[in-house]
Amino acid sequence: MARIQLLSLSQDELLSFVKEDLGESAFRAKQIAEWLARGASIDEMTNLSAKLRASMNEIAVADPVRIMEVFPSKIDETEKFLYALEDGNIIEGVIMRYHHGDTLCVSTQVGCRMGCAFCASTLDGRVRDLTPGEILGQVVCVNRYIREKDASRRVHNIVLMGSGEPLDNYDNVIKFLRLVNAPEGLNISLRNISLSTCGLVPRMHALAREGLPVTLSVSLHAPNDAIRRQIMPVANAYPIDQLIAACRDYVENTGRRVVFEYALIKGVNDSLECADELAGLLRGLQCHVNLIPLNDVKERSLHAPDRRAVDAFLKRLGQRSVSATVRREMGADIDGACGQLRRKVIGGAK
Repeated sequence: MARIQLLSLSQDELLSFVKEDLGESAFRAKQIAEWLARGASIDEMTNLSAKLRASMNEIAVADPVRIMEVFPSKIDETEKFLYALEDGNIIEGVIMRYHHGDTLCVSTQVGCRMGCAFCASTLDGRVRDLTPGEILGQVVCVNRYIREKDASRRVHNIVLMGSGEPLDNYDNVIKFLRLVNAPEGLNISLRNISLSTCGLVPRMHALAREGLPVTLSVSLHAPNDAIRRQIMPVANAYPIDQLIAACRDYVENTGRRVVFEYALIKGVNDSLECADELAGLLRGLQCHVNLIPLNDVKERSLHAPDRRAVDAFLKRLGQRSVSATVRREMGADIDGACGQLRRKVIGGAK
């Protein structure tokens, strides 16, 4: 029988666990919550008796995610993590240092089933969803890792842009967002969290009504259905007009602008005609376009355009009054794009 993941429990659920499963007083819940936020294992919870810790170890786990290996970049301060899960699965994440704080990219699934042509995470399909505690566990263990090196550092921003489609694991991701924002936990502001989706339209409408003011980042990558269907299978289920309507709904319900991720792929979506069409598509929408020169995916023979083409695309959007920037490339020497490193480790890429 699987042990209870304490990081997956809300404060009320943790209180119930302490009183009903452990037969302990309510104040123990506060003690345990403080240890969990610090990334401690049950054995490290030294203000609990040895007997209580032994009982907890039999039925629960405090640290369902363990840093297996760290890959530091030699060109910037980015670090990539391979995490080991309790069932032997491997996921990955990236910490990026900016002047405004540390940003952690987290995974929400082991693998992905969305099938986007430019993404390494989806090449082996989806293995399983991550639990709320496994998503939170990535933040907690990296927080501990960076603070042991520098006590002034902490994870300040979170982007749900690692392996997996967050809205395909909807309930667990929503619970994670509430847990990571909880005052008794990490208390990370939801406004410091970005959630990426390839465009699961019904779930986007649902998210708009959750009362969670996260930034919605939409993987658009094309200005029309014809191109989008070539590279994103989700476009066959949800046409681009439905996707944009869901984005407008999100802006209206949350007051938050939408960020569109647009991976520039040589000879596919990088022409000035595409830039013009994209500007027309987004007219009147409170949004920003994040242009991303593609990380080459050798299995799909897709490549980035040269810098001149990227700059020309950016300039054309500016001329059409579209807010846009080119995303700064970080961790290029450590397989910074999601899914690349995991595939090497499990033998999927040589």
